[in-house]
Amino acid sequence: MGASERILAYAKAQPEGMIVTAKELLQLGSRAAVDQSLARLCRSGKLIRAARGIYVVPVESRFGTRPPSPHAVARALPHVLGEPVEPHGAAAANRLGLTTQVPVRPVYVTSGRNRKFRLGAQALEVQHVPKWQMQMANRPAGQAIRALAWFGESHAPAALSELKKRLPAEEWQALMSARPTLPSWMAKAVSEATVRAN
Repeated sequence: MGASERILAYAKAQPEGMIVTAKELLQLGSRAAVDQSLARLCRSGKLIRAARGIYVVPVESRFGTRPPSPHAVARALPHVLGEPVEPHGAAAANRLGLTTQVPVRPVYVTSGRNRKFRLGAQALEVQHVPKWQMQMANRPAGQAIRALAWFGESHAPAALSELKKRLPAEEWQALMSARPTLPSWMAKAVSEATVRAN
């Protein structure tokens, strides 16, 4: 079995959206052989080059072949980039039931630099945001912070009165305890919502 076949077998064994990089394939051949094999697999359509050095496996179904879902790829990005990657504030607001608006494009946020990934006809965008927006990754309180950042100062009070009803008590507590790290307008809005609720 040549390097290309070994790489393809390894890549296909990963769940949808998992990212393959040359560095993790060096047990299958020399760096030059791995790079050549990855280029060959991309040319033949067996792998998709999402960005420089980042590859994903197309998904085969009875309807044909399609790129992996941007959301599945986004879930795999923290492992490769070494930094948290979370849904954009608009998506967080939708998840929390604060808006019925569904973002048209898959946009995520990170404390690292802006990046774009191509997945066939679709693009996955990762935008840089300040570190305070990346707190409590994977938690509703963290989603609430990103949603509030998206709503902005003028809409934050209305969003917070909804959040008070929707967030579990421990998540509301976590949001309150994050106040020292938040911009002053958001910290003030959280404090005022707490006072109103009591």
